[in-house]
Amino acid sequence: MKFTALSCLNRERSGDAIQISLAPMMGAEYTELVRIISRGTLNGFVRNRVEPRLQRVVRQQLDAWYALVSRTEWKNSSELKQHCRNASIVSSERVVFNIKGNEFRLVVAVDYDHGIVLILWLGTHWEYDRIDVKQVKFDKERYANPTGSN
Repeated sequence: MKFTALSCLNRERSGDAIQISLAPMMGAEYTELVRIISRGTLNGFVRNRVEPRLQRVVRQQLDAWYALVSRTEWKNSSELKQHCRNASIVSSERVVFNIKGNEFRLVVAVDYDHGIVLILWLGTHWEYDRIDVKQVKFDKERYANPTGSN
């Protein structure tokens, strides 16, 4: 099975937030079973938020997670849980993965019908304990280089 790329169909302003609806784009194909959005978030997190002495091992752990998830095909959260026993199912669409034992947490939104995993939040377990996992949204500034020279 191949999944198509995504394109924005609809942008709506709702209060202070912008809602973006995503749909498959005709013609573009990926060979992965699951499309993970976005690898750049993982790389930015390691580069800009992980201590230099831990970067190599955290990058290896995130690469292993990425490789595993991109080759899976879950139909629902029950199948995901069978495959990834350490994952925490927050809702039918939101899942938390433990990275590097339980030192880091990765919060994702999963669209089982389209085979898409959207990275919403990544941080230490300590930081995770201070967020509302059901409400947290992606913040690109969190993963950007604080000096502005990515």
